[in-house]
Amino acid sequence: MENFTPTVYTLKCVATDHEFEDAGWTLEYKQCSEPSLVRTVYAKKQIEVKDDSYGLYKFCDWLPIGRMLKGSAAPVTYRSEGLARHIGLDNLFITLNGYCPERGAAMTTCSFKETEAYSVCGRAAAGEERILVVASAGNTARAFAKVCSENNIKLLLSVPADNLSAMWFEKPLAPCVKLIACDRGGDYFDAIRLSDMLLKSPRFYAEGGAKNVARRDGMGTTVLSAVTTIGRIPDYYFQGVGSGTGAIAAWEANMRLVEDGRFGSNMMRLMVSQNAPFVPMYDAWRADSRDMLPYAADKARRDAGIIDAKVLSNRKPPYSLRGGLYDALKATNGDVLTATNAQVRKAARLFEELEGVDIHPAAGVAVASLIKQVADGKIARDAYVMLNITGAGEKRFREEHDLVYLEPSHVFPLDADADKVVSTVESMFE
Repeated sequence: MENFTPTVYTLKCVATDHEFEDAGWTLEYKQCSEPSLVRTVYAKKQIEVKDDSYGLYKFCDWLPIGRMLKGSAAPVTYRSEGLARHIGLDNLFITLNGYCPERGAAMTTCSFKETEAYSVCGRAAAGEERILVVASAGNTARAFAKVCSENNIKLLLSVPADNLSAMWFEKPLAPCVKLIACDRGGDYFDAIRLSDMLLKSPRFYAEGGAKNVARRDGMGTTVLSAVTTIGRIPDYYFQGVGSGTGAIAAWEANMRLVEDGRFGSNMMRLMVSQNAPFVPMYDAWRADSRDMLPYAADKARRDAGIIDAKVLSNRKPPYSLRGGLYDALKATNGDVLTATNAQVRKAARLFEELEGVDIHPAAGVAVASLIKQVADGKIARDAYVMLNITGAGEKRFREEHDLVYLEPSHVFPLDADADKVVSTVESMFE
């Protein structure tokens, strides 16, 4: 790991197919006339997976990074026995992101957001003096906080006050990590709005969310883990979604694996699920609309407050833009499903009983949807199915560790003034 050579890649605009060099933190192709993602094009077409000592960076051939950071863990894929037998599937493979030592799963924030954080921060230059800004409903903030604290990277987190219970850690964080919150009653979209205000100052720079190729390619390691373990591309991919970025990443990884040539040529059907009643992407997909349908802010906040899987409450997902979730679903003959809180709780209990690890509600959404699809006869018994468990082992981790909580340095009202936000936060880093 000491002699790591930065990964060789270029960027390509999905809408125009224009290929160009990465200026270091390029999030979009400015000359494109319509909203579009950019994608990485790696020089290495066949991936060589490193050993487990590399953590997430065992997949570094297909990560747009200039350095490796300490403390990472990779997703772990194994063939299910308990759940597979119970629902009647012969080839169910579970990709576990979380904490389950006996399975080799070692993500101490218990969420697959670690795959994003280690990739994104590995893309950032070692000498970067500006402060990275990340808005989150909880899990992403926890992952970035861990990575930045352990690797001395300046970070400002913006989280809804109602989600502050997610800001737990196994040890106190370094002072380079600071947290602000939007007041109670606010949601993830309000946290994003707050973080956007800071970008008026040259001292801060945006992580970029779905537009950051490092975030998507980090998430894509779940599929790299599954395919290199199974030896072939699965027929189906199940995941709970808030933004859909993980599913877009799965599609992009799938295309690279087809180009690799050793794992088959099929496109996994993306079966993504939302937690009812917060289902804006489900509604748009059912209407066969590329554009998201109108969703009143007060209703969106109320629906977000009802669902168990709070991390799946993104009001402005990367659904409509070129290369976004709508295109991913169309390209893979995918579908958007829903699960109620009751179904999610039942599925999570069943998973823990049959697979021996507790899971986050967002993962429960995926499990519930898989159970229903199989019960409805939609999936053949011999189909190869990848179930992406995006968060697991938190209950156990909490029992085994004395946790500390990161408190916000400042809580801002929902109608906060931008100049006041910037001056207040800048002073936090003096």
